[in-house]
Amino acid sequence: MVCFRAMADDPPVVNEEAEHLMVQAFANAVPRLQTERLLLREHRPVDFEAFAEHAADAESMVHLSAKDRETAWRIFGLHAGLWLLHGAGWWIVELRETGQVVGTVGAFFREQSTEMEMGWHTYRDFWGRGIAVEAVAAMVNHAFEVRREPSVHALISERNARSIGVATRLGLTYRRGGAVWEGDWEVCA
Repeated sequence: MVCFRAMADDPPVVNEEAEHLMVQAFANAVPRLQTERLLLREHRPVDFEAFAEHAADAESMVHLSAKDRETAWRIFGLHAGLWLLHGAGWWIVELRETGQVVGTVGAFFREQSTEMEMGWHTYRDFWGRGIAVEAVAAMVNHAFEVRREPSVHALISERNARSIGVATRLGLTYRRGGAVWEGDWEVCA
């Protein structure tokens, strides 16, 4: 592999105002959802460290496989960028009281899919506190009440008891086994 590079004649000048406007435009594209304890919001560069730690944690990622930092960065960027493609994507989950980032939730479309899919990750230090249930409930409400989606589904490994518990507590019903993740849960009215 070869690398080509262009260099500016003058050192770059950071235009903080322009950078702020770009970040603000992205932030405005991502709806903020609030619950009693949580804020679901846009991705920010400062959120990556916690995301990368979670992605590298073998116990947290046992059903998806742990990711190295480079792969985590690509996934982080993908999660953020989906909003620009479909007006749907992943949120950072933050504790309102402290501002601490505790996970991610997503309501998104896979390529060639017309049915919204949901996903969620709670960072291990925050397992067992009902965060996923609260965040996913807000996300499902947004999908139905704001976006007017006819249905949403979640693909969950049959060995992932925690996520199956979240799905069950939220009233999702088992639809069928599948080749990709061995299970498919959907919200049924």
